[in-house]
Amino acid sequence: MKAQIKDGYQRANLAVKDALRIIRQEGPNELQFWFIALLIGIGAGFTALYFRKAILALQGFLYDAETRTDMLSVADRLPWYWILLVPIVGGLIVGILLNKYTPDGRVRSVADVIEGAALHHGRVERREGLASGLASLITLSSGGSTGREGPVVHLAAVISTWVSNRIHASGIDARDLLGCAVAAAVSASFNAPIAGALFALEVILRHFAVHAFAPIVIASVAGTVISRLEFGNVTEFQLMRVGELAFYVELPAFLLLGIISGLVAVVLMKSIFWADNFGNVLQKTLRIPAILRPAIAGGLLGGIAIFFPHIIGVGYGTTSAALSGDLLFREAVVFAVLKAIAVAITMAGRMGGGVFSPAMMLGALTGLAFGLIATQAFPNVSGSHTIYALAGMGAVAAAVLGAPISTTLIVFELTGDWQTGLAVMAAVSVSTAISSRMVDKSFFLTQLERRDVHLAAGPQGYLLSTIRVKTVMRALGEQRCADEADCDALVKEGRLVGPEATLEEIMPEFEAHDLDFIPVVAESGALLGAIYHVDALLTFNRALSETAAEEHS
Repeated sequence: MKAQIKDGYQRANLAVKDALRIIRQEGPNELQFWFIALLIGIGAGFTALYFRKAILALQGFLYDAETRTDMLSVADRLPWYWILLVPIVGGLIVGILLNKYTPDGRVRSVADVIEGAALHHGRVERREGLASGLASLITLSSGGSTGREGPVVHLAAVISTWVSNRIHASGIDARDLLGCAVAAAVSASFNAPIAGALFALEVILRHFAVHAFAPIVIASVAGTVISRLEFGNVTEFQLMRVGELAFYVELPAFLLLGIISGLVAVVLMKSIFWADNFGNVLQKTLRIPAILRPAIAGGLLGGIAIFFPHIIGVGYGTTSAALSGDLLFREAVVFAVLKAIAVAITMAGRMGGGVFSPAMMLGALTGLAFGLIATQAFPNVSGSHTIYALAGMGAVAAAVLGAPISTTLIVFELTGDWQTGLAVMAAVSVSTAISSRMVDKSFFLTQLERRDVHLAAGPQGYLLSTIRVKTVMRALGEQRCADEADCDALVKEGRLVGPEATLEEIMPEFEAHDLDFIPVVAESGALLGAIYHVDALLTFNRALSETAAEEHS
């Protein structure tokens, strides 16, 4: 019997190894790919689930809070020095962690996943990603004021990257698997499978190719099932009946709310970038060690939390209170301002976390404040002020994320009310139209632009940066390559390029000096060959065609 079991195990092991070998050599067929998408969806779902549970457990230990509602009464239960100390210690640990395991001390999040999909064949940094996930967990548990969805999305991307490397996935397959991981993570976070799938397509892949839709939906459903097995068929927010919309008469108010929400989203994004710039200048001027930057930010957050504990952590307790209409106008405005300040401090302090949850909280507070004014000014033609809180939540979040479709669907899946969905659509359409003109389309794409990664303009704006000179150049001695004397003449004029340069760097040279070719010179000074303008244009055109084929397949 033991011999039979051992023999069966060996056969199964050989079968798995043989299947992996075939997948690596030939790529997975459609059925195998869907099965891999399902496994990634399960893995990403469990990642989102246990990241959430870990935050609650560690936060409960540090702040003696069992639920997110308990966090609102922290100041009444704990001494002030404890509330101040916890974020400082948490920031110090984050600083040590990031400066040891990342080359730049920067947390990886959604922007890096978008960059990985566009520029790195559907792959993200693994070691840095795991360190960033742990840093974000510590930040969110110890007083940081950001969101958990961004870290979860990147951790899910780490899973898909590992799988893509194991099966030697092509760029297209790896991008689809990346979308699967992200969809499952978002779906598990919000119990919103439709929105999760569309978020991956809209924000990460930035296209709606048919070939990617089925595996992403499979993974999204898997992530949702994982969440529902743990929490049941409940949404993140327990919503009260929001009341009826005084439909056609009230729609202009939601358009006005969209304008305000778009401006609030821009203020949030600009404040984060301004605070980051200020932090850089301050750190350089005072010669503050990078390892202490998160701890200093933690001290500032702790000082605010002594008086306003609502800023601690993800903030879903305050968001729920806003959506239920349990806050007064003054509270909504004050909490919104303080949340924006706290998020800017956390992000500028390089503490970790995402912007999804803060944008939702800020939007709910903005919508509630607007709704309280609107319903009191026009009581006979207004529905409930909580509808405005929902619409504001969707409008600010959509503007920050650059995701009007998936954000609208998240709100719709939370309510199941088509009238509320139309109100949200009206606010979202205006807010995204306004904010996209004041930043580079979204918070994530603006982050990348600040790093000189140009994805906002689309493939024509970034594909040149993915092509190296050495892959396009004609080697010295080839029949169609310029001779050595012609190359040397240009080198003496300073017209040369290295083999590792990108087409993005050299195309302006061709245009500015009307050159047919540029010599390619190694670091040692040896002449390697020449890159021709016509070859660069043909390669760029081929890359554009391949991208278009992928997006429309």
